[in-house]
Amino acid sequence: MKPILLSLSAAMLALPLMVQAAGPAHHHHDHGAGAPQSIQLNAGKKWATDDALRQGMEAIRTLMENALPAAHAGKLTAAGYDALANDIDSRIAYIVGSCKLDPKADAQLHIVIGELAGGVDTIKGKQPGQARAMGVVNVSQTLNTYGKYFNHPGWRAIKLPH
Repeated sequence: MKPILLSLSAAMLALPLMVQAAGPAHHHHDHGAGAPQSIQLNAGKKWATDDALRQGMEAIRTLMENALPAAHAGKLTAAGYDALANDIDSRIAYIVGSCKLDPKADAQLHIVIGELAGGVDTIKGKQPGQARAMGVVNVSQTLNTYGKYFNHPGWRAIKLPH
């Protein structure tokens, strides 16, 4: 990803625009109208990753693997959810600021980042009617999707309780 000189809040506000579908001839940050793009493989193969992306995603995966049992058991406190959301936000900021992928892989990663940000909003309690624990599940599911579409040697899917 190209370095972005925005605060994390500004970056999160921009994410819905970045995941909109662009025509094939458009640059990957086109902000034109269109339906949200769905993630896809690179001509049947997983997308390339770089060290920054792998480090950031491994860190988020570890956070989820540690938080999932407590969230599932209803034992994660409000302060615990807040700390978890802040930790994930900092890892997302690291990925956005440090990752350098080719434009097509970058566009696919923006879809994953947008899904992660949505899960973080749920963890923060910003999704009316959704339990904060569902954010932990959503982020975990997004990480499993990442592993299916990005070439991350040694990646392990997160086992979800149900």
